[in-house]
Amino acid sequence: MSTNKIPALNKRIDYLDAVRAFALLLGIVFHASLSFTPIFIGWAVMDISTSKAVSIFLLVSHSFRMELFFLIAGFFSHMTLQRKGLASFTKSRLVRIAIPFFLGWIILRPLIVSAWVMGGESLRGDVYILNGLKIGFQNVWQSPHELFTGTHLWFLYYLLMITGIVLALRALFALSRELNSTLIKHSDHVLVRLVNSRFLWIILSMLTGICIWFMNDLGMDTPDKSLLPHWPVLIVYCGFFTFGWLLYRQQFLLDQFTRITKIRVTLCLISIATTVILTDYQFDEGHPNRTIMRAFFSFSYAMTMWLLVALCMGVFKRFLNRPNKIVRYIADASYWLYLIHLPIVLWLQIAVAELPFHWSFKLTAISLLTIVMSLIVYDLFVRSSLIGKILNGQTKPRVLL
Repeated sequence: MSTNKIPALNKRIDYLDAVRAFALLLGIVFHASLSFTPIFIGWAVMDISTSKAVSIFLLVSHSFRMELFFLIAGFFSHMTLQRKGLASFTKSRLVRIAIPFFLGWIILRPLIVSAWVMGGESLRGDVYILNGLKIGFQNVWQSPHELFTGTHLWFLYYLLMITGIVLALRALFALSRELNSTLIKHSDHVLVRLVNSRFLWIILSMLTGICIWFMNDLGMDTPDKSLLPHWPVLIVYCGFFTFGWLLYRQQFLLDQFTRITKIRVTLCLISIATTVILTDYQFDEGHPNRTIMRAFFSFSYAMTMWLLVALCMGVFKRFLNRPNKIVRYIADASYWLYLIHLPIVLWLQIAVAELPFHWSFKLTAISLLTIVMSLIVYDLFVRSSLIGKILNGQTKPRVLL
C-alpha cells in the first residue's frame, strides 16, 4: 500500500527499543515478587512477609509482559529480515537466540536448581550453599529427560519455533508469486480494517480468549517443563509475533494501535478489575457457574492483555520517541539482564526470606540489586566482548571504565 511509512533500514526506533527493554526488566521484578505471595505457589522460597497486592501484580504483569516482548520481536524480526536478507537474518537468529538458549541452560540451570535445594533447606532453618551447588550441577546430567527445560529461557525456545514457522510459511507462499502477492495484499487489508475497527479489542480478546480457556493455570501457562509445544501458549505468542511482523509492513498503523484515549484506559481498568475479581472463582471447582465464570475470565484476561500491550507502547511512544543515551544503553543491556537474572533473584530471595523487613522493601532491594549487579557485569565483561557481540549483534564500548 502506498500509505506504508517504513523508515530508513538502519534507523533505530527508540521507543520500541525501550518497550522491549521494559518487558524484559518487568520480568525481573515479576520473578523477584514470587516469594512474597500469601499462598505457597511452589516457588523456591516463601518469605515471612507477604501481601495480596503482590498476587494482583503478578496476575496483571504476567498477562502482558511476554506478549509485549513477542509483538516487538515480530516487528524487529521483519525489520532485520528486510535489512539483512534471508541468509544473514537466519544466521543472526541462530547466533542471538539459539546460542544463548543452549549455553544459558547449561550454565544457569545448575544455579537455579541449587536455589530450589537451598530454598527447601531454609524452610527447615539451615542453608548449605555448597551442598545446593553440588546437587544443582549433578542434576544437569542425571536428568536427560529434562534437558533444556526447567529455566526461564523457554521464551527463547518459543521464539526460535515461531521464527521457524514464519520463515517456513514465507518460503512456502513464495513458491507461487501470485499466491504470495495475494496473501500480502489481503493480510495488509485485514490488518488495516482490524486496527481501525471500533470492535478491535473485542475481536482480539475473543480470539485470544479461546486460547486462554485451554490453559492449565490461571491466565497464561509457563511452558518450561517440556520441549513439546504447549499449543495454546504457542498460538498466543505466535499471534502477537505475527501481529508485530505485519505492523512493520504498515507502520502508519502504530499511531492508531498505540493511541491513548480515555475510553481505552477505562476499558483496561475495567478488564483488570474484572480479571482480579473472577480469579477467586477459578479456585472454586464446585461453583455452579464456574464454566461461565471461566469464560468471562478468559475474555477479560485477554482484553487486559491486548490493552496493556497497546497502552504500554503508547506511553513509551509519547515520552521516549527520541534518542536517549541512557535508554539506549539499558535497551542494549536488557537481553543480558534477563538471561542472567534468575539465579541472582533466587539467591537474594533466600538470603532475605527470614529478615524482619516489609515485603515492599525486600522486593525493591532484590530487584535493584539484581539489575545493578547484572549491569556492572554487563559493562565490564560483556558489552565489549564476544558475548556482547552475540547478544547485541556487535561489540560496544564500555561506559564504566
